[in-house]
Amino acid sequence: MTTLKASHDTADSRSGASQLPRLLIIDDDPSVRKLLRFRLKDSYEIVDTGSPEDALALALEDRPDAILLDLGMPGYSGFEVCRNLATLSLTKGIPIIIVSGQSSAEYREYCERLGAKAFFQKPVDIDGLRKALARFIEGRVHERHGDPRVHLRVPLTLRGTDSTGKAFEIPVTTENVSAQDFLVACHLALKEGATVDVHLTKSAGKLIGKARVAHLESPGTAGQRCDFHFIEKPVEWVLR
Repeated sequence: MTTLKASHDTADSRSGASQLPRLLIIDDDPSVRKLLRFRLKDSYEIVDTGSPEDALALALEDRPDAILLDLGMPGYSGFEVCRNLATLSLTKGIPIIIVSGQSSAEYREYCERLGAKAFFQKPVDIDGLRKALARFIEGRVHERHGDPRVHLRVPLTLRGTDSTGKAFEIPVTTENVSAQDFLVACHLALKEGATVDVHLTKSAGKLIGKARVAHLESPGTAGQRCDFHFIEKPVEWVLR
């Protein structure tokens, strides 16, 4: 049985006085954890650990709003931790931000394919990190409090330009929908924030609006799924 060794300078439960978003920091260097805790403590309730094995247990137990993850840790690498957190059903929606001494140019794309949302190379740009955390956590809160989803298969055609600059037109079928969102399996090279034109197949390909990629599941894999959010209220949508 794993013994949790994370330092808890804050309350262990959200039921306490703190209403701040919860941040899990995973780094085997105590000086880095101390620095990040000091710089971010005013905005986040922070839990940290130097053990990647304990980190998995903490993520499952505490369900943080975001995770800062180092790559170069002994025994159980940050790559493995990232892949596991991004695929476990209870943690795959938690934004993972890599904070590492490894080269961002060399590892950023690989980490994004594993499920990471951003990559910050040490020494860390704290202001940039704060902005990234705020953006991802705000998006996560929006997902939690968004419109209710309905399991409904709706044939659509998406048109736009992928992350390589290549134009595409691709038929997809929704897995679930709401008044403002839809989820589809989609193998396109897209990044979060990318926009597409959405056409409704049943209405002879009528353009019903533009949507942006709000979230990617298993990016860069055959099982990639894209969660789209309409930028404006769509025309002739299945839910109103």
